[in-house]
Amino acid sequence: MPAVFWLWLAAAVIFLIVEIGTPTLVFACFTVGSVGAAVYSIFVPNGYLMQIGIFAGLSIILIPLTRSMARKITKPSPQLVNVDAMIGRSGVVTQAIDSPNDIGQVRVDGQVWRATSDDKIAEGAKIKVEKVIGAKLIVTKSE
Repeated sequence: MPAVFWLWLAAAVIFLIVEIGTPTLVFACFTVGSVGAAVYSIFVPNGYLMQIGIFAGLSIILIPLTRSMARKITKPSPQLVNVDAMIGRSGVVTQAIDSPNDIGQVRVDGQVWRATSDDKIAEGAKIKVEKVIGAKLIVTKSE
């Protein structure tokens, strides 16, 4: 076997290892392209441009063909939990928030949280959680 065959085979193994780590099926296309170029290099060991052309051609053809299959096997994002699930929820101000630097308190889903806002929000006003930073909620006044 010519040395270039082993180079293409090594490239295929590397692409396969990367694909295992990132299941997007893009590197699987590069793996197939490398194997195709390796097979060609057995018959024409000095045809480097054609080997690169086979690698690029197979990879480019396979990428769009595998996109639909990748969408089918990719799972949707997991449901948000803990503080990430707080974003978008509504609540009530239990201690007024007077300025952007002032920390007030809000009750969201029965839990009391420290909160801040860019606007002044009076006690008893309804709020919506925009962001969570540490143990503090960034809120806006809701109508």
